[in-house]
Amino acid sequence: MDLPSSLAWLVDEAAAAPGPERFLAELGRRLLSDGLPLAGGALTLSVPHPIIARRTWLWRAETGAVIEALAFAAAPPVEAGREWLAGLGPVWEQQIGLSQDSPVLGWAGIGNGAGVDAFGAAEADRLREVARFAAAPLAALAAREARAALLEAYLGRRSAARVQAGALARGTGETIRAALLCADLRDFTALSEVTEPHAMIATLDAWFDRVAGAVHAFGGEVLKFIGDGVLAIFPVTPTADMGQGDRDACEAALRAIAASRAGMAHLDQVRQGQGLAPLPFGAALHFGEILWGNIGAADRLDFTAIGPAVNLVSRLEGLCKPLGRSVLISGAVAANTTAALVPLGEHALRGIADPCAVFTLAEN
Repeated sequence: MDLPSSLAWLVDEAAAAPGPERFLAELGRRLLSDGLPLAGGALTLSVPHPIIARRTWLWRAETGAVIEALAFAAAPPVEAGREWLAGLGPVWEQQIGLSQDSPVLGWAGIGNGAGVDAFGAAEADRLREVARFAAAPLAALAAREARAALLEAYLGRRSAARVQAGALARGTGETIRAALLCADLRDFTALSEVTEPHAMIATLDAWFDRVAGAVHAFGGEVLKFIGDGVLAIFPVTPTADMGQGDRDACEAALRAIAASRAGMAHLDQVRQGQGLAPLPFGAALHFGEILWGNIGAADRLDFTAIGPAVNLVSRLEGLCKPLGRSVLISGAVAANTTAALVPLGEHALRGIADPCAVFTLAEN
């Protein structure tokens, strides 16, 4: 069967496209080669994500570049693909499937002043044929993207990528160097006893938003939410200068802590205006090697981090309340930053053999 290049690619290769952006760019390139006068294309996928409702990839024929636009679940619906295409020329668009969450594929023709119906009958027929042939590979692509979104929401970006790459065997993992952040709310049990459950969930969400948002903003990853606690890591990015990679990870963790404190200060102001109590918290930073991988039962795994560094940062966070500090920093982090820190001496930590040099932020 002699098919045009675009249709042959959709049948034979498109399902293996590494991502939506590559799918759209390659399909657009082949349609141009087949003689279709296109100025751009758009592909929209719905994703099962707590924040993002839809992702739209936008391809410009002139440059071959693809950019991404996000539609958020809490925001009014936006037809990003259609609106962007309309700025390039006449628009042809079709939903690929029967569900309202099915992918949407659209194209912009060369703007010639002829209005929205400027695609000729033969060109529109070709695009409908392309949409029909695209249904199967787009279904596979949408399923992969949905799986990736779910894994990222529950595991974090780096851990999700490892799991998707097939790192599923129990006991497998890798040793990495990372700055670690451990934080939790103070007097959470007492607060939960006097707070209605739905209000308590909203309180926890507000707390986690401040901490996790800061962690993600500075390149870290949340590994765990444990009750009211958070465990996050800032992995060292390999560089020619290993010491610089260590310093970058520790500086990122320190910036995340500063942003978390600012966010919580603002949240306490809001709560005060609502007649609610503030949310005191404790947080600790440490730096060291961790084993990052699969741990658990034969049929129920957890992708997490273990090792002496994890134990130490947890014990150090427990020292915040006795020392009357909201942030404590280990000597290992202090050795990898030029930030102004206040030494608090060496302290014994439960279950840790050697005393730990402890610091806090200068303004703490």
